[in-house]
Amino acid sequence: MKKLIAPLGVFLLLVLSAPDLFAAEEATGPDSGHTAWMITATVLVLLMTIPGLALFYGGLVRSKNVLSVLMQCFFITAVMSVLWVICGYSLAAGEGNLFIGDLKNLFLKDLTPESGDDGGIPESVFITFQMTFFIITPALIVGAFAERMKFSAVMIFTILWALISYCPIWHMAWGGGLFGGGDEGNFLMAAGEGAIDFAGGTVVHINAGIAGLVACIMLKKRKGYPNTLIPPHSVPFTMIGASLLWVGWFGFNAGSELAADGVAGYAMLTTQIATAAAVIAWVLVEWLINGKPTAVGAATGAVAGLVAITPASGSTDVMGALIIGLASGAICYVAATSLKRKFGYDDSLDVFGVHGVGGIVGAILTGVFIREGYGTEGGIAQAIIQGKAVLVTIVWSAIAAVIALTVAKFTVGLRVSDNEEDNGLDQGSHGESAYS
Repeated sequence: MKKLIAPLGVFLLLVLSAPDLFAAEEATGPDSGHTAWMITATVLVLLMTIPGLALFYGGLVRSKNVLSVLMQCFFITAVMSVLWVICGYSLAAGEGNLFIGDLKNLFLKDLTPESGDDGGIPESVFITFQMTFFIITPALIVGAFAERMKFSAVMIFTILWALISYCPIWHMAWGGGLFGGGDEGNFLMAAGEGAIDFAGGTVVHINAGIAGLVACIMLKKRKGYPNTLIPPHSVPFTMIGASLLWVGWFGFNAGSELAADGVAGYAMLTTQIATAAAVIAWVLVEWLINGKPTAVGAATGAVAGLVAITPASGSTDVMGALIIGLASGAICYVAATSLKRKFGYDDSLDVFGVHGVGGIVGAILTGVFIREGYGTEGGIAQAIIQGKAVLVTIVWSAIAAVIALTVAKFTVGLRVSDNEEDNGLDQGSHGESAYS
């Protein structure tokens, strides 16, 4: 018996210490749970563009232009994917300065399968996740100039705008740039203060919305607008697209935590609540004013709520999400109807009215409705900080859009011919027809 005691003790010591040994080994690599969630979130955000946004926009245009919108969204997905790995990620996430990153990581030359923080997610997953944001942002702008812009001009504009507006705003908001004061502060933000943008209120929605407004003004109105009724050709397409956007947005917002944890769960909850509230607000306002609630209105209201909660989804509480949703639904309805009619611009699919205005509403209210324990006090002071980031984004995106559109204008021209607009861009630009 005595001879067995010593070996048994050694065996028990090894068994008891084994979990610590394995835990130490696991700590040197990425967290499998976080990584699995982020791969899923990445797929959800890609789903938002193709097929979500493509169907949402495709249903809203006339049947003779549906393929042109689908093609623009699809081809932008391909072009932006390549552009992101060539230089977009480096310009956005590189060290650089207050405004833009550097070009030290062209073609992701520094990336390896092992790149990434220990215990987090691989850098390759983060890069792909952020690629899907880079894809959807210029695709959103397509709705502002739908049914009248040359396909070649769309490509030139979106490439240039993505590089000179999206990448810098990404860097300012998320790359340690201008929108965060850090320890020393800068000319916009004091030390220790910074704008909250959890998932892209400034980076994606205000950025795209302002560019869309500039684009639709520079291209001028569609023929016959607003005297000719231009109804959507397929409301079911639009409803399906909006539904896919709603589902995919959980990857957009909850995924921006970059982890499968309580904050991601809270972001998921606030996203659902704000979106539901915005649908109710839009439909009720529309019902009161026009006498009938519409499916297109409900779908558009959902997108308005999703847009507005995006910057606040990780920092607000349930009551804040309700208020942000209700406010965005009502305000975006006014922007997409009364405001557009008053100023006479032809924002074909209400990119500015929903993404621009909704993004501004959400970004400002993000500073007001901050949950207890978040680490930053909500109120006027933080709302002012949010407002400074909003103003910079508006000015920067507008200037970038003018530059990109001007280059396109003097190289290939912006607008299709009158004959092509009459016959539809499906045949004129692509030689195809969705319907025989």
